[in-house]
Amino acid sequence: MPFFKKKPIVIKAELAEVRTGVQTKHGLLFAEPGDWIITNKPDDRYPCKPDIFAATYDPVTVIDSDIIPKDTP
Repeated sequence: MPFFKKKPIVIKAELAEVRTGVQTKHGLLFAEPGDWIITNKPDDRYPCKPDIFAATYDPVTVIDSDIIPKDTP
């Protein structure tokens, strides 16, 4: 059986401070306080629970900033 790893991508994310409606490709979802709202592209946003976010994403440092695509929202 072959193995795969998730391709590294850079995303924008903001921490929800209040319950917030997020329009996604699949309709309206809600981010609760403490959830992250991820933006891959301007038309691709979705909420993410903090434990899943922490397990999936690492912060990008200034040193890493050259990997951020120019079209990142």
